[in-house]
Amino acid sequence: MSSSGIGEAAISTLRERERALFLQRNPRSLALAERARHSLFGGVPMHWMNDWSTPSPLFVERAQGARFQDVDGHEYVDFCLGDTGSMFGHSPAPIARAIAEQASRGLTTMLPGEDAVVAGELLAERFGLPFWQVATTATDANRFVIRWARAITGRNTLLVFDGCYHGTVDDTLVRWRDGRTVHRAGLVGQAYDLTRYTRAIPFNDLEALEEALALGDVAAVLCEPAMTNIGMVMPAPGFHQRLRELTREHGSLLIIDETHTISTGPGGCTRAWNLEPDFITLGKPIAGGVPCSVYGCSAAMAQAMQLSKAHAAEMVEGHGHSGMGTTLSANALAMHCMRANLEQVMTPAAYQHMLPLGARLAEGFRALISQQGLAWSVTELGARCEFQFCAVPPRTGAEAEAAFHDSLQMTLHLYLINRGILITPFHNMTLCCPDTSEADVDRLIATLDQALGELLALPGARQD
Repeated sequence: MSSSGIGEAAISTLRERERALFLQRNPRSLALAERARHSLFGGVPMHWMNDWSTPSPLFVERAQGARFQDVDGHEYVDFCLGDTGSMFGHSPAPIARAIAEQASRGLTTMLPGEDAVVAGELLAERFGLPFWQVATTATDANRFVIRWARAITGRNTLLVFDGCYHGTVDDTLVRWRDGRTVHRAGLVGQAYDLTRYTRAIPFNDLEALEEALALGDVAAVLCEPAMTNIGMVMPAPGFHQRLRELTREHGSLLIIDETHTISTGPGGCTRAWNLEPDFITLGKPIAGGVPCSVYGCSAAMAQAMQLSKAHAAEMVEGHGHSGMGTTLSANALAMHCMRANLEQVMTPAAYQHMLPLGARLAEGFRALISQQGLAWSVTELGARCEFQFCAVPPRTGAEAEAAFHDSLQMTLHLYLINRGILITPFHNMTLCCPDTSEADVDRLIATLDQALGELLALPGARQD
C-alpha cells in the first residue's frame, strides 16, 4: 500500500488507461512533439515542460481568462495559471491593451518613463514599503536583494528554510538533512559549495532559527510567508512575529518573497499579517503575465543601500559594476503593463471574487476526501489551495515532501487533463483567478471525486 492509502497496482492500472486516452485524444500535440524533438532539447523550449503528467507534451494554441485551448481543439479550465504567472487570468483586457499601446512607443530604452513613477507609487501604497526597484524575474529580484543585504550588513551568510522556493538563485538551492545544510538533489553543473554561505533550517522551528541567528553571521533570512513549492506549509501561530523579533535582535535583515503568497490579497501576506520586512520581492504576476519583478525596501534600507553604493564606488577607479540589473530590467513594455495591472487588474475587487472561490474549492476538497474515506488534508492560502496526501497539514518542508506520492499525483493530474482541467504540476496546488467561476470550481471537485471513485473501485486499491 502506498503512503497515500491507495494500492500502487490500482494507481498503475488507472495511469496506463489515462495515458492511452491522452495519446488517442491528442494527435496534433503528438505530431508537434515529434517535430520539436529535432530542434528543441528534449522536444520542448524549457526542459521542465517535459515533466508534466502527460506521456507527451501538451501544446497550447491560445489562452484567455481562466481557460486555454490546445492544438487539438480541447478546452481546459485552468487552475494552474502559469504557476501564478497568469494569476489574474490569461491576457486580461487591460494588459492586452497596454501591450498594444506600448508596441509602437518603444519596448526598451534603458531610461524611465512616467509609468515607472506611477508604478512605484502604487507599490509603496499597497505594500507599505516606500522605495522600489524593478527587475525581470523573481530570481533576479531575490539575487539582487541578497547582494544588498550582504553589502549592508557586512555579513555573508544567507538563512533559508528547508524546501523553500526562490526561483533559481544559487544561494537557495540547498536542503536541511540530519541537522546540516546540503546541496539540493539534482543540481546540474554545480561547481562550488553552496553551503559555505547558505544555511538551511526547518520552517516553523523557532529553536533552530534562534540557534542559527545567534552565530552572528547571518546577513538575511529569505523566506516565503507560507511555503508553496514543496507542498503548501502554513506558518505556525506566532512564528512570523518571533522571526521578526529574532532577526532584529541579531542584526539580520528579513526578506519576504511574496511571489506565490500574493494570492492572499492586494498587499500579500506582508499587509495581511503585518510582517514588517526590510525587503519584499515579488515576480510572476506583477505585470499581468509580462515578465517583470520588483523588490521594495524600507526607508532605513534605502539609506543603507545608498551608503553601501557610495562605499563600493570609493573602492574602484572609474565605473564599478554592482552585479545587479540586466539590460531588459524595467523595460518600457513591462513598466506600462505593470502600471495597468496595478491600476486595473490586481485590484481589491479581483480578490473579492477570487478569495471566496479559493475557500469554496478548499471546502470541496475536504468534503470529497472525507466522503472517500481518505486520510488526506487540505491547506489554503487566499485564492490558492492544495490537497496533500497526509492526514494533518505539514508544518515543515520535510513533512510536506514526505507526503508526496508522485505516481498517484501524476495519475490524478492526467485524469483531470483528459477531462479538460489543469492544476499545478509536481504537487496538487490550485489557484482561482478573476475569471474563474463557481461552476469551474464545482467541476474540478466533481471530476476529482470521479477520479478517486474510479481509482478506489479498482482491485487492490484499498488495503488495510
